[in-house]
Formats: sequence, C-alpha cells, structure tokens
Amino acid sequence: MPFDIDTARRNKTPRPLSDSERARVEEFIDSIHYSARYSDSEYEYRHVQLPKAMLKAIPKDYHDTSKGTLKLLWEEEWRALGITQSLGWEHYEVHEPEPHILLFKYVVMAIPMLGSTFDASRWLT
Repeated sequence: MPFDIDTARRNKTPRPLSDSERARVEEFIDSIHYSARYSDSEYEYRHVQLPKAMLKAIPKDYHDTSKGTLKLLWEEEWRALGITQSLGWEHYEVHEPEPHILLFKYVVMAIPMLGSTFDASRWLT
C-alpha cells in the first residue's frame, strides 16, 4: 500500500452503495465541509467534515463498531458518499473524538529542478 494503511481497518474490497443507500446520503452532500490543505515534506493533508446526521445514513458495514467511527474507506466508498477531491487522496484516519471528521493525505511529488544542461529540443518532435 502506498500510504501504509492498516488494511484491517477497512472493508476487504470496496463495497458500493445500493441505490437506496445512495439516496439516503445524497441529502447531506451539499453540507460536507473541506478543510484547507496543509502539508509536511512528504504529504499534503486535509480533513473532511461530514454532517453528524449523515453518519446515521451511512451503511453499518462502513462503520468500525470497536472504535465507534467509520472504517478507513476505499476511494470508491468515500466518493460514493459524496466526498469530492482530486485523484490520489487516501483516507488514512478518523478523528475518534469526532467520528464525523475523516483525515486524508496525498503524496507530495518532489519534482527536481531542471539543470541548465537540459536540452528540451531532444524531446520535441
């Protein structure tokens, strides 16, 4: 796994929502809040705050009953809940005191500076 995610804390495979499950969560989608991004040298982070009432509309098998939070969600799962972010974000943690807050991270790609000897004409056709 690219992010060292504890796979025991998520469903074995992504579990899509049924049409009726999707209909139950849709009313909350416009109330999802996205934090500003923050970063360190390895990752960019953000947290996503779901409306508290939305947790009751999310299917039970998305929940980790031992922690009282959602499981770590596959991308297909969090997108099905209406969370929208660019590709590459990984749900890596849930803020246990506030189980409606999901923590995401994204690998920061370091792009080395091109040296003065780089000859772009070699790559242009």
